[in-house]
Amino acid sequence: MDFNVKKLASDAGVFFTRAVQFTEEKLGQAEKTELDAHFENLLARADCTKNWTEKIFRQTEVLLQPNPSARIEEFLYEKLDRKIPSRTTNGELLGQYMLDAAKDFGPGSPYGSTLIKVGECQRRLGGAEREFMQTSAINFLTPLRNFLEGDWRTISKERRLLENRRLDLDACKARLKKAKAAEAKAALWSEEVDKAEHELRVAQTEFDRQAEVTRLLLEGISSTHVNHLRCLHEFVEAQAIYYNQCNQYMMDLQKELGSSDGDVYPNAFTVNPTPSSASPSTAATLPVVPIAGAVSTSAPEADTLKIEEVQPPATGTRKAKVLYDYDAADTSEMSLLADELITVYTVPGMDPDWLIGERGNQKGKVPVTYLELLS
Repeated sequence: MDFNVKKLASDAGVFFTRAVQFTEEKLGQAEKTELDAHFENLLARADCTKNWTEKIFRQTEVLLQPNPSARIEEFLYEKLDRKIPSRTTNGELLGQYMLDAAKDFGPGSPYGSTLIKVGECQRRLGGAEREFMQTSAINFLTPLRNFLEGDWRTISKERRLLENRRLDLDACKARLKKAKAAEAKAALWSEEVDKAEHELRVAQTEFDRQAEVTRLLLEGISSTHVNHLRCLHEFVEAQAIYYNQCNQYMMDLQKELGSSDGDVYPNAFTVNPTPSSASPSTAATLPVVPIAGAVSTSAPEADTLKIEEVQPPATGTRKAKVLYDYDAADTSEMSLLADELITVYTVPGMDPDWLIGERGNQKGKVPVTYLELLS
């Protein structure tokens, strides 16, 4: 117990002495041993590397796991050396909800079957996201964390030790200077000067040895940059694979949904028994379908009727002014330009948030929120 108290008192005395020495250096009342320019550049480069690595690491964590609570939980599992439990992504959860909803709505209905297709796509997107998060955590986050928690801590420890050696060296220099000044005034024996010179030589040796150790560690920052560069390439590769997968999944989903548009809106098309009422452009482009039991006429082709889109009654059409530009998401929609006038109408069973729009020979679904209906 006495030893601990003495050691504590000694450490407190050293701390106080160095605090006084720091203050005197800041005020210009004490000399300070300066490091060479190359060493100072290594220190500045190391600090810059640490600061930016820490920022990139923290923001990458946020990118891969936006939920702060989940990040804290994963951090605790890592510190306890326990396996992090597999976590369902938001995309996978949304996909499962859609699949469950389809069961209740009826998988054979248009809405139910579409929910199944979109839900499966969301699950694949969520799986791709989870794989990207795991790959990035291993190949990018882990090396950055290892530097901050390993190499940088070692560098910081050696730098603090070097600073203590410098303070000891400067203290010895100050004592020798005082001893020589006192000797000149015949106030001290020459033995005191010899002792101060010996302490200075020892302090200089320890300082030089520690400076060399610290220099080697700081020069290792170049190797750290090379390692982080390789990890950065792997991170970009993981991102490219992830986004390519997402793009392919969405393209496949759009094609699948586009091929079923006729089933989703079955009332949008019907048979018109009076071909003469069709517009020339429509009659020329729509396919001819034979009708069993049709009455024969003088022309052999008269036993066929043309399929065309139902022309809405005149009372059901309205003019509408486009408020904003709109890009069609697929072939069933029509793109819009702000301030243009189009003709719109609805069809039975259609989503109330959409209308059928016409502009010349162009026709397609348009969102109601982008329109100002005119009387």
